[in-house]
Amino acid sequence: MRKYETIFVLNSEMIEEQVNSTIDKVKSIIEKSNGTIENVDIWGKKKLAYEINKKTEGYFVLINFESSEDFPKELDRNFRIMDSVIRHIIVKRD
Repeated sequence: MRKYETIFVLNSEMIEEQVNSTIDKVKSIIEKSNGTIENVDIWGKKKLAYEINKKTEGYFVLINFESSEDFPKELDRNFRIMDSVIRHIIVKRD
């Protein structure tokens, strides 16, 4: 098992229930793949450094987790098909 962290930005026009359900969906994807979640940090609505899809704000979420080496590819695939996620990154931690 390796340690990873992912930061993703959600559409700022979503209501709080939609934000929470998207975060729960990401957490369940990690847990279904035998990953363990260490920390979930919701940074809230922040101004973006540059405009993305005509949006200037987004909800930022950080999740620290442990998983197998090939899981980040699957998580990346899931992020790409979620309409509510406008940007994401997954990095390996030491």
